Formats: sequence, structure tokens, C-alpha cells
Amino acid sequence: MKTININNKEYEIISEKEGAIDIDILKDKITEYYDDYDYIVGDWAYGKVRLKGFYESSNPKCKNINDIKNLNEYIENNCAYGCKWFQIKTKK
Repeated sequence: MKTININNKEYEIISEKEGAIDIDILKDKITEYYDDYDYIVGDWAYGKVRLKGFYESSNPKCKNINDIKNLNEYIENNCAYGCKWFQIKTKK
């Protein structure tokens, strides 16, 4: 898998639709708020990226709303139809 470095943290690219990862923009958007999450998912709409953190199902902090096994449902129900999106995994 391909890895990227953003703000001195390494991430593994799990999925990327239509070149959705823009490292320059993500440097400003990915803050320490996301350090605790196992995954970060980003989707693009109206020229802006929206980020959401997800956990592995086995993580004690995992709830149904942020369980990575529900990613497809999240994309279908909460993202603009056909939008560019990506999923990266925090390398710990």
C-alpha cells in the first residue's frame, strides 16, 4: 500500500477515488483532533474537503457512528453523490 506523510505523521492510503487526496490542503485540515482515530475519511463537495474520523471495530472507543465497517453506508448517506473521497489509515 502507498503511504503519505502529513504533518510528520504517516498514513496508509486505503482508498482514493478520482485523485481525492490533496496533501497541501490536508496539511491544514488534519489536526491533532484526528490523532486518536484509526482512519480518516475525506469527501469533496463544492470545492471543499470534509473529514471524519473512524475507528476499527475492535477499538474500545468505537461506536456505530464511527465504526469503519459502516464506511459504505456513511458515503452513501452523508456524501454528495459521485463525490471524490478517500480513506487513509493512521500508522501507529
